[in-house]
Amino acid sequence: MAERGRRVCCDLQPPGLNATLSAEPIAPHLSAAPALAGAAALTLALYFIPQLELVARPLSLLSTLVHELGHGLTALLLGGDLHRLSIWSDGSGQAEYSGAFGRLAFAATAAGGLLGPPIGALAMFLASRTPRAARYALSALLLLLLVALMMWVRNLFGLAFVASLCGLLVLLLWKGGRLAQLVTAFLAMQLTLSVFSRSDYLFTSRAETAGGMAPSDVAQIADALFLPFWFWGALIALMSLAILVMGLWSVARALR
Repeated sequence: MAERGRRVCCDLQPPGLNATLSAEPIAPHLSAAPALAGAAALTLALYFIPQLELVARPLSLLSTLVHELGHGLTALLLGGDLHRLSIWSDGSGQAEYSGAFGRLAFAATAAGGLLGPPIGALAMFLASRTPRAARYALSALLLLLLVALMMWVRNLFGLAFVASLCGLLVLLLWKGGRLAQLVTAFLAMQLTLSVFSRSDYLFTSRAETAGGMAPSDVAQIADALFLPFWFWGALIALMSLAILVMGLWSVARALR
């Protein structure tokens, strides 16, 4: 049965540090597997350096933004309305949307946020294979963020953060070339790591944000459909892993 009313999807406050990655250019003649493994190992090592939290925080906020955009864009694709996106300094976020959604559409919109980071990572991995594709991807991201800035982001911190991202993207696109390709690969790696660093959110029924306590995304899926929330969390975890494997495989083929 369809129902209309404003819905809220939240992103859990991040459990820990989403560390940065060494910005070393990817040489096409290198085997992809060692390069990606080395980058991942270095990123994991940086988790143990507390002083890097200030640098890593914007990357955590970026994954929150992608998560909330996943909810909002899914709602729009299903014929609903996106009213507001909020991003808070603690790393949590919230998307407010409405629509004449049936149970399946409501569940899909809740899942859209959870699948936003892995799908974003896949797109960035695919785009990072060539400088031209990387520029196209960063240009599309810039356009999306500008639309979000003008239409949906309303809280002060969120406005400042998204505006800063837009400024950085303009600078990167102006520089262009290999730098855009490197940043695209870097963003892909960070979105990939955010899937695993926040995986506990897939197995909780409540989400605590700066806006208050609310049902988690998987709890909302379970409420709309059937089976317990942890089943949907496990299913989305497997889907996310499959999407990320596709992205890593595409990069490995391109760099052989």
